[in-house]
This record gives sequence, C-alpha cells and structure tokens, in this order.
Amino acid sequence: MTANTDILWRTPQLNLVLAWVWVALGFGSGLLLGVFFHRENWLGGYGSFRRRLYRLGHISFFGLGVLNLCFYFTARQLPAANPAAQVAGWGFVVGAVAMPLCCLVMAHAPRLRMLFAVPVLSLLLGGVITVALVARTQSGARTLQTAADHFQRSP
Repeated sequence: MTANTDILWRTPQLNLVLAWVWVALGFGSGLLLGVFFHRENWLGGYGSFRRRLYRLGHISFFGLGVLNLCFYFTARQLPAANPAAQVAGWGFVVGAVAMPLCCLVMAHAPRLRMLFAVPVLSLLLGGVITVALVARTQSGARTLQTAADHFQRSP
C-alpha cells in the first residue's frame, strides 16, 4: 500500500471508531436524560422545544453511529482507495459530531437554527457520494461478471 492509499483507507477506520464511541455516548446521554425525565417540568415539560432538542441530540448519537458503521462496511466493499470515499467518510464524521452539538446549542439559542445546515449538508454530501460510489461499483461489477461469463462460454 502506498502512503496515499493508506491515508485514504484510514477514514473508514475513523468511521468505525466514531460509530462505537457514538453508541456509547448515546447510552451515556440517555443515562443523563433519564435521571431527570420523571420531573414533569424538566426543561420546560415533555413537549417543550428545549427538551425535544435534547432528545433529538440523544437519539442522533445512535442513528449517526449506526450510519458511520454502515459506511465502514460499505467502504470495505469498494474496489480501491478512492478520494471520493474519503470525502464521504469525512462527511459522515462531521455530520455525526455536529448534529448533537447543534441540538444542544439550538436548545438554548434557537436563533442559531441555521447551524443545522452544517450537519445536514455534510451528511447529505456523504450520502450522495456513497450512493454514487456504490452505484458505480455495482454496475462495474456486473460488467466484469458479464465479461467473465462471456470468456468462460467461448471455445
């Protein structure tokens, strides 16, 4: 493996580590929220804006952790180190880190709601690039399989 290839493939490993750290943070944030959930008016009551954002931040740890885990396994199936895969991987990392932070910030400063563009756009970028990579890989794999089948049938 060349130095550039090694650097490119470190990103999926980062996604894997982040996935499990985020699952653990999901459990930890659930524990912290669970200590106070019995209080009727905690953070303004169950349906309050602030409490909803705390819950969204908590669940985003799990959801975005699983998303990074999915990307890790997807990236392992891609043919060779690809700079686009690195961008996608970093998109998922930035989105995972930024989402719970944005939820926390917004719970206390709703006027900063445009900050949500950071995690949403980075996750969207990662998703679109991953779809393109997978679609290209799948069609390429079918073409190679068709060619291999053709040569096996040749006399």
